[in-house]
Amino acid sequence: MSIFRDDDDFLSSTPASNYFSIAKTANENIVELEIGKMFRRLALAEKMLEERDLEDEYEKQLKALIVSEDLDNRTNSIYIELVGNIVTQCE
Repeated sequence: MSIFRDDDDFLSSTPASNYFSIAKTANENIVELEIGKMFRRLALAEKMLEERDLEDEYEKQLKALIVSEDLDNRTNSIYIELVGNIVTQCE
């Protein structure tokens, strides 16, 4: 059984909408595990920025990159990675 409702729907949707669709139907424990891993990665990245005294630069860049194709692409990559990790474990 596939967790995708329709191939055309999958191909025309965004990485974020794919993630949320899959997260609603996938095994809850797997989804929670993968989200936990992402938060751990975020915490590590923040810790590294703090250790390098780059928190102020990070905040400045974050505000400046609110509308950024690069940031959008990176965000989409994270959603795609989450979907891949979840789907692989649910098969």
